[in-house]
Amino acid sequence: MSISSSSLPPSRRRGTHLPEWFYKHPVLVTGVSIFIPQLIGSCFNIAYNAVHVERLLTTDQLGLFYKTVAIYNVMVYPAALIVWCCLLRYVRRTYLQILSGEMLETHELETARRVVINLPWYGSGYGALGWFLCIPVFLGSLASHETPLDPRVYALLPISFAVSGLIASTHSFFILEMLAQKLLYPVFFQQGSPSNTSGARPLSLRARGLLWVLSAGVCPIISLLLLRLAPQQEPEFPWFEISVGVIGIVFGLTTAWLGGRWITRPVEDLRDASRQVSEGNLEARVDLLRADEFGPLIDEFNHMVTGLREKERVEETFGRHVGKQAARMILEGDLGARGFETQVTMMFVDIRSFTSRCESTSPQKIVELLNRFLTEMVEIVESSGGMVNKFLGDGFMAIFGLTSQPEVQQKEAVEAGQKMLARLIELNEQLKAEGTVPLEIGIGLHSGPAIVGSIGSPRRMEFTVIGDTVNVASRVESLTKQLQSPFLITNATREGLNKEFLCTPHPPQEVRGQSEHLVVWSVTLD
Repeated sequence: MSISSSSLPPSRRRGTHLPEWFYKHPVLVTGVSIFIPQLIGSCFNIAYNAVHVERLLTTDQLGLFYKTVAIYNVMVYPAALIVWCCLLRYVRRTYLQILSGEMLETHELETARRVVINLPWYGSGYGALGWFLCIPVFLGSLASHETPLDPRVYALLPISFAVSGLIASTHSFFILEMLAQKLLYPVFFQQGSPSNTSGARPLSLRARGLLWVLSAGVCPIISLLLLRLAPQQEPEFPWFEISVGVIGIVFGLTTAWLGGRWITRPVEDLRDASRQVSEGNLEARVDLLRADEFGPLIDEFNHMVTGLREKERVEETFGRHVGKQAARMILEGDLGARGFETQVTMMFVDIRSFTSRCESTSPQKIVELLNRFLTEMVEIVESSGGMVNKFLGDGFMAIFGLTSQPEVQQKEAVEAGQKMLARLIELNEQLKAEGTVPLEIGIGLHSGPAIVGSIGSPRRMEFTVIGDTVNVASRVESLTKQLQSPFLITNATREGLNKEFLCTPHPPQEVRGQSEHLVVWSVTLD
């Protein structure tokens, strides 16, 4: 099988450090990799037997030993190799089917995924079975010889096969797992997660740690201790024990590096992605396929980011209609079906003589002018802590006091009004330069209690504010024409201000719908 690495998802290949040709023959590379630790274990076993076992055998026993080696290698290992090749052939066939876009039945794909995840168990299991079967086979063969076997062989020979088998099998597991994740998972789990595969048996982090300690530390140390405890024929320089110690150190460093990468890689990816999310990048994603405990953690993180991204999209879309602040409150469940009563400052803004402007201007230009005006004014209101709740044809209604600092709502509302009038001067200069009649607006503010919430029927609801405070604020805005003042506030609003705002009182005004006259103040533009 030969494929181009470009056919794999780029996100799956990013961050890997394997040679490029690994990706051209992924199943072959994965399958052949098992022979590396097996060969290392065999070298250790041959050296061990040559130094400590063969010298305890007679010439006839040694001949029987070599004969048993030949027969065993001819009968057992080829059988295990045939089974392993059949398994790899199944993986290769399924790999090509998925890569070509062929649709597999659900149970077929699930079975293939389970085999890929369990591949390290199969490979290391076949190797371990071959190694540990050597113990009864070789001891039985040597014991059948008419010459009595040296008792030390009964201890040293099992040590030889056990230590060699443990080192070879554990490292076979690690290398198969690493290559399967990097080369096979990206194809078999294009649309799924390894952690959700039923019947799969990934090695847990705890078991992985124990296996690493066993292969890199316990096995070499035990072999060294037993070698020193075993009776020696004559004193000699312990070069073999030193070699075993060096091999143990090399294996320890290798497994420590593999273990560190295996654990730190997902931790680093999760850390980096979390930092990106905290900085506002909701496109961050951890593209790492793991079948162990990190798998569900990575999946949940990606689901969380997807949820945040969807929430932001809904909030953004929803916020265009009801305001971002209202959308956030509704989505977070802070607004009940009947709303809640709170102290607010209501702002009404209206463009004067807009009806007569519409008579002499095309609808398209009217809409363009309105959008231009509202874009500027809404930005000022929202940046000042307010929330535009309704567009009223040629004006709008805004609410102040729904932030985390409601005590400064009057100050925020008045500052917003001043900024709006200042921005209107700049906008009118632009309109004059374009040959368009300048705009005049009226702003009215009133503070008091009101019901804020989603109000309506179960099928259709609207976020709004209801109460006499709203009505009074609307009437105050209407007084701006009568009093020839662009910005009016009531006593209730002025009481929440400090002396830095310059206000001029007007005589009490009769307001429709109010039993008492209303005292209003003109706010001077700074």
